[in-house]
Amino acid sequence: MLLILWATPRSISTAFEWMMRQRGDFECFHEPWNELYYYGEDRRSQRDAHVPARPGHNYASFWNEISALAQAQKVFVKDFAYSVEHHLDDAKLSAMTHTFLIRDPKRVVQGLGRHWPDCTWDEVGFGSLHRLFGQIADRDGTPPPVIDASDLIGDPEGTIRAYCDAVGIRFVAEALEWSQGERTEVSWYGEGSGPWHDALRQSTGFHKPPTEYPPLEDTPRLQELYERSLPLYADMLAHKLGPAALLG
Repeated sequence: MLLILWATPRSISTAFEWMMRQRGDFECFHEPWNELYYYGEDRRSQRDAHVPARPGHNYASFWNEISALAQAQKVFVKDFAYSVEHHLDDAKLSAMTHTFLIRDPKRVVQGLGRHWPDCTWDEVGFGSLHRLFGQIADRDGTPPPVIDASDLIGDPEGTIRAYCDAVGIRFVAEALEWSQGERTEVSWYGEGSGPWHDALRQSTGFHKPPTEYPPLEDTPRLQELYERSLPLYADMLAHKLGPAALLG
């Protein structure tokens, strides 16, 4: 099984990944295509162009690695569609089980803008996420599973139960809690420890992040990115799994 969680940045997606790591029955990958997007031999972004790529670290080699691994065991990947949509042909898409995590784009844009004030529309992630969602829904004749970050925070057990049911894996209650500590498993090559996962290091489960941000109105460019994201988010939100999906 090659189970993918497609998300946007700052969507509590790494906490979801951390929960999947606690299960113990999946080999988990943290944003492997996003790492390639910024640091691979065939990188798509020049944001960190000064960081040299590891020899052989490219899109084709990673696909060969992960597709072979998924033939032998269950694999989970959390990533952003903008990192890899150029590389995903029909055969690759058909090899994956696609799921989606969305979040209020205000928090997404505020959180990304805090770390990268010059973030681009592509990096916000909603454009590519929405395109991929539509492509999978059209192909399959039904929308793929979608969960919303507010449900993940408000009712972790109910939301994860619904997710597990939708993709045909067992629910593991013990995976919803973990200990505070370092999260070296979710760092990229070239990135260092960084501030991206400070909240996750202090967390013991799914909780509302304490971070407060300046109003988007203070930064017109970020406000514009939010406004472009909002209708795409709303369209996907209409198809979300409710935490009570298993109870109905």
